[in-house]
Amino acid sequence: MKVFHTVKEFVEWRKNEFSDRSKISIGFVPTMGCLHAGHASLIKQSKEDNDKTFVSVFVNPAQFAPSEDLDQYPRTLPEDIKLLESLGVDALFAPSPSEIYPQGIPLDTTQQRGPFVSVHGISEMLEGKTRPNFFRGVATVVLKLFNITAPDIAYFGQKDIQQFIVLETMVKELFCNLKLKMMPIVRGESGLALSSRNKYLSEKSKADASNIYAGLHSAEKLILKSAVSIKRQVLLDSIMEYWKQFIDSKELKVDYISIADYNTLQELDSIEPSTHRQSHDKVVISCAVYVTDVDKPDTTVRLIDNIIV
Repeated sequence: MKVFHTVKEFVEWRKNEFSDRSKISIGFVPTMGCLHAGHASLIKQSKEDNDKTFVSVFVNPAQFAPSEDLDQYPRTLPEDIKLLESLGVDALFAPSPSEIYPQGIPLDTTQQRGPFVSVHGISEMLEGKTRPNFFRGVATVVLKLFNITAPDIAYFGQKDIQQFIVLETMVKELFCNLKLKMMPIVRGESGLALSSRNKYLSEKSKADASNIYAGLHSAEKLILKSAVSIKRQVLLDSIMEYWKQFIDSKELKVDYISIADYNTLQELDSIEPSTHRQSHDKVVISCAVYVTDVDKPDTTVRLIDNIIV
């Protein structure tokens, strides 16, 4: 596996080795490192679909607010490299922040200089409410990585579903010359969605956090078995019933629960049964929940999850 740390080196190698794009296909998996089985599933799919697979590891400062965990975000590059080599990745791009943001990247957005990408209309709800500049940072870095790596297909996980929809809109409307592919969420045996931030939690808290998915799954089951339209509040009550004991014990704190149209992420007041909806009329049940570790009460982790119905 080739490992590159500068834009110039990667671009020159990419141009020299793969100048004729008609002969090979290239898949790309952008990550922030601390790789787990969820990342591995994206890489395996890329290798199945393409002749070559590139991966990036970059903890992107532009998607962190000043109050968030940029400095504490887990960085495990040596271990990541071993995993990528074992998976047969062809090239890793692991730049420094100064490579990606030549003018610097202070966390205060009013102090940031240089080009940034905003995708209005779908970035402001859900994650965008809690993290107002998050998708601006994501869209900016991903477009830069696309320009550097020049892939044919880029792979993302469903866990970050709003991110995928934002990036899909960016790729379509900025006429980027590639396709995006969303892969299913990879879960542990308990149902907890795999996340690099799970490393912050004790085994007991991870087990309790699996109820995040159980709550969403209860709403999914109500939708799937209903022969008539079902009110939003019924679904919310079902979710909260699963979470109540953990909210009462202060282990879980809800940031948001969303029951929204997949295409627009607009909230729905009622949901038609699946038999009455077209195949493209999907519903996304999603949430963000703060988990306070039972063994380390000063440790709180924000986890997201979703189910598409």
